[in-house]
Amino acid sequence: MSERFLFVTGHLAYPRLERMMRSLGDTPFAWDIANIGVKVAALMTEAILLRRLPCPLNADRIILPGRFRGDLAALSKELGVPVVRGPDEISDLPVYLGRGGQEPDLSRYDIRIFAEIVDASALSVEALLARADKLRRAGADVIDLGSLPDTPFPHLEDAVQALKATGVRVSVDSFDHVELRRGAKAGADFLLSLDENSLDIADDTGTTPILVGAPLHDIDSLARAAEAAQRRGLPYIVDPILDPIHFGFSDSIARYVETRRRLPEAEMMMGTGNLTELTEVDSGGLTGALLGICSELKIRNVLTVQVSPHTRRTIEEHDAARRMMFAARADNSLPKGYGTALLQLHDKTPFASTSEEIAELAGDVRDKNFRIATAVDGVHIYNRDGHHIAKDAFSLFPKLGVEADGPHAFYLGAELTKAEIAFALGKRYAQDELIDWGVGADRPDEQRDRLREAGHTLRRKEEP
Repeated sequence: MSERFLFVTGHLAYPRLERMMRSLGDTPFAWDIANIGVKVAALMTEAILLRRLPCPLNADRIILPGRFRGDLAALSKELGVPVVRGPDEISDLPVYLGRGGQEPDLSRYDIRIFAEIVDASALSVEALLARADKLRRAGADVIDLGSLPDTPFPHLEDAVQALKATGVRVSVDSFDHVELRRGAKAGADFLLSLDENSLDIADDTGTTPILVGAPLHDIDSLARAAEAAQRRGLPYIVDPILDPIHFGFSDSIARYVETRRRLPEAEMMMGTGNLTELTEVDSGGLTGALLGICSELKIRNVLTVQVSPHTRRTIEEHDAARRMMFAARADNSLPKGYGTALLQLHDKTPFASTSEEIAELAGDVRDKNFRIATAVDGVHIYNRDGHHIAKDAFSLFPKLGVEADGPHAFYLGAELTKAEIAFALGKRYAQDELIDWGVGADRPDEQRDRLREAGHTLRRKEEP
């Protein structure tokens, strides 16, 4: 017997929800819709829901609007069936239901992120600890201490030991063999970089060397270094070196492929910063592509750099990309449908409603409250007194009649500006919600809740 879903909605969304569900045709589940008797179901309370649900309850699962903020666990216990949130928008229901209501599992990954502090030798131990804590919270697994040329690093040992005391793994990154030896003796977990001529630095230290060719691009030398490390009983990671665009980038990708062919079981590293830092494009897309290569070639270590202002979220981007690629590979799937973390500038479906659907909603509104939405033709704002459309917020203001109401004008200005930005970029807009920038910006729940409450407060006076 098929599972039975009960979708809960309000007056305004009911017709559209019904059309959407009927448009799906035959489904592997039975379904019904409960109009809970409020205009906007996302604003209902748990008490309203419990009081107005049909009785007896003929459902195996109750699906509430995605913006409902009540306690799902308490409702599930009270009603005796699972109560879950659906998507925020009705237009997203087909994708949601295609997954059977299940979110993709993005908890797993197999790529380790090394986050380099490039100027570690110029920072105090206290400053290093603070920087490392921020990088770890962003997703870094290893803190890489980069030393500057011709800059003494007298506190190297203290830095390694202080970081390790916090539980973080540490790598020392230097062209100076003396510094590498000091780092190894201080307890560093990894050394960047050793070659076939300097492997002795890692002997009897418990440190894992990151191996490069001598010269850097020599795969034969890299393979010899790997063989020598095996003979010495040393764990190792090989790094064929990723080069910047126009300075050997294509050849370096081929070098990674060839290294994997020659060393099929070796642990490998890719230094992605040579692309993200040295290419002036938004780094999320580059990171996704590079970690896709890592996923295909089983490269399980990446060295990242977060120096340029345009890469200030690169650790978060690497973390999101490694999770997405792991999940897609496990499903033998394209990396599509695994979250929006890397869709920072544009959304796949930027408009939750068509212009016709918004017009239909506007025609049903009987109160003074302004609703704001976006569609392919621009920003829409409507209430019982009118429905206006424009591509910029300024041209809408004279039509709203709020010149004498400072708080309300402020609220509408803020919301319309947000809607204009979303429309211009092709981002999803929802009134009283933050724009979802993926991992490009923090989106704490408390900030979202404050925004929604501020909007309700500023609009409260216009309720009939």
